[in-house]
Amino acid sequence: MNPRRAPRLAVVPEALAVLGVAAVAAEVLLALVGGLPAVATGAAVLVAAVLLAARYIDGADALDSDYRRKVRLVGSREPTLRYWDAAIEDARESLSGYELHLRPLLQRLYAVRLAERHGVSLHTEPARAAAIVGTELWPWIDPSRHRLTPEYSREPDPSLRQPVPDRVITALVDRLENL
Repeated sequence: MNPRRAPRLAVVPEALAVLGVAAVAAEVLLALVGGLPAVATGAAVLVAAVLLAARYIDGADALDSDYRRKVRLVGSREPTLRYWDAAIEDARESLSGYELHLRPLLQRLYAVRLAERHGVSLHTEPARAAAIVGTELWPWIDPSRHRLTPEYSREPDPSLRQPVPDRVITALVDRLENL
């Protein structure tokens, strides 16, 4: 199944049969009560209703008149360049700086890029997202991995004070641009 296309509901044959019987019964009733002009008017209304229903069903996946709930890929406003600069500097100083500032920004951009270009959700389809991003960079943006900050560990971890290598940050940004 194509992930970009919404699944269609199956048309129940019994429901179509009931609608057909109701339409024929309405036409017979119109013929008995109103004669030929009523039958012609009823037939025109039925044909118009069938055409509108067919058009709606056929085009439901292309245009839905905004009846569906809006999908929000990004839940907040864009960070400023000053914030990006500070996030990169924090990542260059320590792993906890990366986890606290740069990782959420990169996860957000990866989520948007994967959704726009590949139709893949970073959070609900992590296996497909990992295959697209690459196994060497996936651990750095994996949303299922808990943060490695001191708040989540019982005792201070000296590895959290180690800076993230510049080659990793560069590789993450380069891969994001190439997605």
